[in-house]
Amino acid sequence: MNKTMTLANGQTIPVLGYGTWRNNDPKECVNGVKWALEHGYRHIDTAQMYGNETEVGEGIRLSGVPREEIYLTTKLNNDNHGYENAKRTIDESLERLGTDYLDLFLIHWPEVKGHEDDWETDNIETWRALEEAYEAGKLKAIGVSNFKVKHLENLLPNCRITPMVNQIRVHPGIHQAETVKMSREAGMIIEAWSPLSPIPQMLEDEAIVEMTEKYHKTVAQLLLRYCVQKDYVPLTKSVHEDRIIENAAIFNFKIDEEDMAYFDQWEWDGEVFN
Repeated sequence: MNKTMTLANGQTIPVLGYGTWRNNDPKECVNGVKWALEHGYRHIDTAQMYGNETEVGEGIRLSGVPREEIYLTTKLNNDNHGYENAKRTIDESLERLGTDYLDLFLIHWPEVKGHEDDWETDNIETWRALEEAYEAGKLKAIGVSNFKVKHLENLLPNCRITPMVNQIRVHPGIHQAETVKMSREAGMIIEAWSPLSPIPQMLEDEAIVEMTEKYHKTVAQLLLRYCVQKDYVPLTKSVHEDRIIENAAIFNFKIDEEDMAYFDQWEWDGEVFN
C-alpha cells in the first residue's frame, strides 16, 4: 500500500487511489473516506463536480490520519473555467476540504459548456490560474483530466509549468494509446479512472474466470493490478468496508506476461469512451 510513483516535480504519489465519484450520500462518503484511510489508503480523489468535498474533508478528519500523510486531489468544475474563476474556486475547495493546500489539482474537462468555440484560449487562461496557485504553495502539483492529444497539443506549448498528471479513462478495452504516449513524453503520470468498468462483462469471460482461480484474486483485483503493472495510478471506489479492504490487496502478486497480453487485446462491448 505504500508504493509510490514520482511526479516530474519530485513529489511522490501513491499508486492506488480511493475515488469518490458518484459518492453523493453524505454518510456513505464520509465513512468511505474514513475506512479507506483506516485501512491503509493514502491517496484520496474527489472533484468539485462530485459535490462532496465537505464530506471528503470530514472523512479525512475522522480517520485520525495526519494530513501530511494523505495525498489529496480535487478537480475544477466545468462552471469554474477561466483565470479569475479558477483562482477563486481553488480557495473555495481548500475551505470545503478543510486544508490549506492540495497535493494535486486538475482541470476536470478540456471542453465545457460556454467554451465550445474558444476552448483553446479557455484552457490556457485556466491553466495560468493553476500555475500561480502552484507557485504560491496552495497546490503541490497540477495537472489535467480527460485531455486528449488535441487538447495537449494546444496547452503544452503555452505552459510555464507542464502538467504533471493526466487523469483519463484507461482499462482493458479502452487504451487511449496516443494520449498515454503523448502525456508520458511530456513527463506526466497517467491516472486511470473507472478501471473496474469491465467487471460485468469479464465475469462472463472463461479465461478471466480461470485467472481468478490461478491468482486467487477477484476480477477487480486483477484489473487494479493490471493498471499498476501498466504504470497507471488506478482510482477505485466503494462504499463497502470489506470491498475497500479487498481492492487494496493487489501488491502481493503479479500478473504474468501472457495474461497481461490477454488483457491488452481484450475487447469490451461497452461504451468506447466517457
